[in-house]
Amino acid sequence: MKKLSKTWWGNRFIQALEAFSDPSRLSRGRSYANSNRILQLDIIDSVIHAKVRGNVNPYFGVYKEPTYNIEIVIHPISQAQWAAGIAYIASKASFISKLLLNEMPDNIEDAFQTLGLHLLPKSKLDFETHCSCPDWGNPCKHVAGVYYRVAKDLDRDPFLLFELRGLPRKQLHAELAKSPLGQALIAELNAEASAPAPVSSYYTRPQLTALPQEINPKTFWQGEKPFPKTVEVLSPSTVSGILVKKQGDFPAFWQKDHSFIATIDELYDRIKTKNRDLL
Repeated sequence: MKKLSKTWWGNRFIQALEAFSDPSRLSRGRSYANSNRILQLDIIDSVIHAKVRGNVNPYFGVYKEPTYNIEIVIHPISQAQWAAGIAYIASKASFISKLLLNEMPDNIEDAFQTLGLHLLPKSKLDFETHCSCPDWGNPCKHVAGVYYRVAKDLDRDPFLLFELRGLPRKQLHAELAKSPLGQALIAELNAEASAPAPVSSYYTRPQLTALPQEINPKTFWQGEKPFPKTVEVLSPSTVSGILVKKQGDFPAFWQKDHSFIATIDELYDRIKTKNRDLL
């Protein structure tokens, strides 16, 4: 079956619903997510609210096209547990660098498993669903359609998952930015690049310089000032390839189903491997 989400976290989000739901309802729900059936979708106080356009169904006594109200509540992580989780994440460069660059670390669940928690929902115990339609099944196709749509939104905005678990993205960003690693990364992200200077030629043009009346051979070859005995070593970047990673896995110009960053990583690996014998 074709994946409905571009990212691993979006697919994991979907798997939690598919693990305990009726396959036939899920199939119809997928068609709802990819059509204009979802009229409105909002997330208020970590709760998903949606309005979905239903079908005429005389079997259920529905003779006019209805609009159903859907509510999905993903059980939040407590503030005390969030404080512990953020402290752990902020101490790991691999976690904090990706999160501040709008990426989801592949091993993000490790940070929560250490505390006996999980960020992504795993079973029906993690959330509650409700729909105003007459279908006795829960989740119904309308709930499934909204759930699949939220999974697509997670592809573009992984911070939405933190919000659904009770931590607003601004608060998460602010807490991570307070840590030493976060401060270093934010400073580098905010660093302004120097503007390009216009030139009249692509090539360096030689300039004539008048020679002094008397030339000292030692000064000519060694210079007027001695070379420094030590050279200051520039500190390496906090995050490798930061210019490529600033826009995350799916920047606005990237329309593919796979990660832009992963594609660039593979390209660089191929270049290094192909030219290894020349280095």
